[in-house]
Amino acid sequence: MPIYTKTGDDGTTGLYGGKRVLKSNTQVEAYGAVDEATSSLGPILAQSIEKTDREVLTAIQKNFYGVMSFLCGAPTTTIDRLNEATIELEKIIDAKEKKLVPLKRFILPQGTSTSSFCHVARSTVRRSERRLVECIGASQLDTKGLEEVLAYINRLSDYLFVLGRWYNRKNGDILT
Repeated sequence: MPIYTKTGDDGTTGLYGGKRVLKSNTQVEAYGAVDEATSSLGPILAQSIEKTDREVLTAIQKNFYGVMSFLCGAPTTTIDRLNEATIELEKIIDAKEKKLVPLKRFILPQGTSTSSFCHVARSTVRRSERRLVECIGASQLDTKGLEEVLAYINRLSDYLFVLGRWYNRKNGDILT
């Protein structure tokens, strides 16, 4: 089976159930931004990172596939698990922050390669959050499950911020 279908050559794409919409549709923008966010985790995973961080990031990528399914209208059980996943992210954030110098100023998104990739991923996740909110504003999504998705994505950006600080500190930059 070829990878190309040619069905999108006219600037449209298919949602779950067969409905065709423009590729600029806010719903497509929302799940496309989540696709970008999950891909932005790849460069972090390509680094030498702790096993637990690798497991967390891989779980996030899997959750994001469920979120993309949800956003294109397909049935998924991922949304039912997002509250638990959000709480887990909070626990990880809290544990890492206890070992970091408390922030007293804004920090620049720089440092080690791993930290820099975390900051790029964080900003990509934030963009996916904005696209999702835009889609909600355009009333293109069923609101059931959206609170869980928004909370998860918001917490994920916090996790990536802390993870960036974590890998800078681990590699000698204690000010971040």
